[in-house]
Amino acid sequence: MLRSLLQVVLLPDRARIFGQWRFRRFGQAAVLGYGLLIAVGASAEYVQHQDPDGWWPLLFAIVLGSFALTLFSVLAAWRLATAGLLLTRLVFDAEPGVLGSWEWFWYLPVMLVVGLCCSGRVIGWVALITTATVYLLATTRDLDYALPTTGLVLLMLVLGYAFGSRGRAERRFHEERDEKAVLVERARIAREMHDVVAHHMSMVVVRCETAPYRISGLPEAGLREFAELGAAARAAITDMQGLLGVLRADDQRPDHAPQPGLADIRVLAPQASVADVEVPSAVGLTAYRVVQEALTNATRHAPGSAVSVVVSAVDGAVEVFVRNTAGGPSTGGGGGHGLVGMRERVAVHGGTVTASSTEDGGFAVRARIPLGER
Repeated sequence: MLRSLLQVVLLPDRARIFGQWRFRRFGQAAVLGYGLLIAVGASAEYVQHQDPDGWWPLLFAIVLGSFALTLFSVLAAWRLATAGLLLTRLVFDAEPGVLGSWEWFWYLPVMLVVGLCCSGRVIGWVALITTATVYLLATTRDLDYALPTTGLVLLMLVLGYAFGSRGRAERRFHEERDEKAVLVERARIAREMHDVVAHHMSMVVVRCETAPYRISGLPEAGLREFAELGAAARAAITDMQGLLGVLRADDQRPDHAPQPGLADIRVLAPQASVADVEVPSAVGLTAYRVVQEALTNATRHAPGSAVSVVVSAVDGAVEVFVRNTAGGPSTGGGGGHGLVGMRERVAVHGGTVTASSTEDGGFAVRARIPLGER
């Protein structure tokens, strides 16, 4: 509780308007434009009714500054606006009422933004401090204005909080869905990588068991060593199979088919240009899955488009480039986590994935998969 109060009054706050809005540049320009309009109007009214050579620059800075701060910290904007209300009472007399005519257009939007961006506890303290401020301003004025003014100010705060809560709930839902998609994809990667690792472990078992027949004159200690290594490798394969059972869903059956590699990319895309290079099985599998997902996305979201696939070996890495032109309207479908899966797969090898729209309306995916030590 005390922490919430300190956060409202003193601590830095990162909540800001348009923090994750896709049109934030337009929104920022709109907020600053509105703030400039109100600041000019407030300053003009002050000059007209008060001292032309007085405090209007300070008033202009406070009003415009409070709107500008909403782009970085809405609580800082509210602090400045609330302090500005008190300061204006000390500097000059406003018209009767708790808030003057232009102050409504200044303070209410700030309260709305606070409600949109802040949590429930913070909102409670803001409401309490704002109510106290309104009644403090009313001590030198008609108290009949205090109650309706407080009601309207808090109404804006509550409305902002109602809309903001819905937006925050949607963001949490999408974040949790993305996290679940990542976990599902990692489990799928682990299941596929099991076959790759099991193959290598099987080779260890075979070489350990055949060593006495391939290498003549092995001492008794050497024979025991190979036997123990073979037994340990077999135990490791058994443990991996048990782990695979945990990662497999209840309705999934074991897949005994070999995992695809670079050579299988030509089956997916006969027109693909694939470098004739030997790579680790895990790298080949990852490259195959990246191409597969990129082709699926192109078919789903740009049907009828022309797709090009280039797989090359450059500077100790496999580079996969898949590009499609503009196509027909998207048919929808899919979970929207294809790029997430690509990045998770490539990240296993310490690689990177970039994906973006092209100038001709198409889409391009580029993945770089390091080969590692071979």
